[in-house]
Amino acid sequence: MTGIETLLKGVSADRMMEHLGELARFVKLSGTGAEMESLRLLRARLDEIEYSTEILLHDAWISLPGAARLAVTGREIPCITHSMSAPAKDLVAECVWVGEGTEADFAGLDLHGKVAVVEGIALEDVTRLARRAGAVAQIQIDPTASRHEMCISPVWGSPGLHDRQALPTTVVVTVSGPDGASLRAACKKGERPLARIGAEVETGWRKIPILVAEMGCQNDAPFVMLSGHHDTWHFGVMDNGCANATMVEVARLLAGCRADWQRGLRLCIWSGHSHGRYAGSAWYADEHWDELAARCVAHVNVDSTGGRGADLLTRSGTSAQLAGIVADAVTRETGQRHEGRRQGRAADQSFWGIGIASCFGSISHWSRMPPGMPVALGPFWHTPDDLIEHVDPANLARDTRIVLDVVSRLVLSPVAPLDHLRWCDEFSAELETIAAALGPRMEVAPLRDRLEELRAALRATEDAPDAIRTDVARIAAQGLIPIDHVDGDRHVPDPALPRKPWGRLDPLRCLASAPADLEPFARVDAKRCLNRLSEEMRRAVTDITTALGPLHQRERRT
Repeated sequence: MTGIETLLKGVSADRMMEHLGELARFVKLSGTGAEMESLRLLRARLDEIEYSTEILLHDAWISLPGAARLAVTGREIPCITHSMSAPAKDLVAECVWVGEGTEADFAGLDLHGKVAVVEGIALEDVTRLARRAGAVAQIQIDPTASRHEMCISPVWGSPGLHDRQALPTTVVVTVSGPDGASLRAACKKGERPLARIGAEVETGWRKIPILVAEMGCQNDAPFVMLSGHHDTWHFGVMDNGCANATMVEVARLLAGCRADWQRGLRLCIWSGHSHGRYAGSAWYADEHWDELAARCVAHVNVDSTGGRGADLLTRSGTSAQLAGIVADAVTRETGQRHEGRRQGRAADQSFWGIGIASCFGSISHWSRMPPGMPVALGPFWHTPDDLIEHVDPANLARDTRIVLDVVSRLVLSPVAPLDHLRWCDEFSAELETIAAALGPRMEVAPLRDRLEELRAALRATEDAPDAIRTDVARIAAQGLIPIDHVDGDRHVPDPALPRKPWGRLDPLRCLASAPADLEPFARVDAKRCLNRLSEEMRRAVTDITTALGPLHQRERRT
């Protein structure tokens, strides 16, 4: 096997900056001609290094914001509107202060026919609360001197009949912190100034592309999926041109050691991330469910690499199964110790329902953020200032080496490095915390027993041949990843809203904290939760042991 250190030395910042120079010429709104022209340039780069490529087109629910207007008591204030905002020509209503827009801030407020004035960038959870309170519009006061572009829908991917009613109904505009200062002051004093709002938003079904490039994936071979979005806000050079350049560079270097691959590599470059709430990756999961379940070993997502000033490499998200190789890669490249942060509900993580272990999204962050910056990806994130001068070639090469380190281990290692025993340890720690809080209210011994059965089944694979261990690791992920990352139906994406770690365990948490009068009700939910988790773990154990036996027999025959 080609040494990973040799591969890492081959990363070329100059080559990636050349790619960025091409991509930086386009504003890549989802489903537009400029996006397709830029995507074809990426395809040509991948064709040059002999990947098999195709561009898929599919229908998606896409929302492109246009011009916006805001006047408060007759004074014009510069503003933008947002993807998935309701449109308005000339909405007039009173403004009401709602603080930072938390659930507590909205509690008890009747905002029917009113405009909610909120401190902070436009977020899907705030929009959901504003709608629930009856607001007809929101004015978001950005915490900085910028106005950050956002998609405000809580619906993951294109909506179906079951969740289209959750799409936003409020008209949402954002003003900068300085421009909103007088409005903030008036509202906080209890005044209710009159706002006049206009917002042009083009929302509906349109065709968007996905670029798929692969090598070594023929004949139903297992593969690793490397993905990132291509659509952008404005020129979006860091977010996400840099990640596209990273993906091509990883693909180029790995192609040079093709003879050493143990499994294939598939690149998926999405549209619909920014303007469709991950519509591209969600569609791909729906349409390729069976293939991904049968063949995809792991998913590495890449977003916003190489930002100037991004010096913190410890906060990228990862499934427990990949936390070890992510930490090794970060430490090897930077000397920093990765925190093993759990993944949030973002970054095209559309494949948890299938049961695919994943890592990353954004990789490098700012440790010293400017005052008020809402996201640690630099002050230019999601603004017109996301231009090539904010890319640091050295940081781009550093981040790319980290991605290459992880992807190369997944592609080149004789056994796919998925650490399910680490998952067991993390689940056990959470379960014991809940058990201590439950006390005598409910016994969790059945889950402890299932967990020990799972550990035993996983350890029984350690002496199996390498190919069999990889297959069993993939099969185990299909049972365990949904327990960790899916709250509802694994075939229907959870909303794009903040979620607690181990959300499946919430009924047990509720029982632990329930007042005496509600304890009997909470006990019903908690018992059903125990039954559900016990069944899912039992099924995972059965799948592992069933797969291991026939696979051993197949290995002996060959």
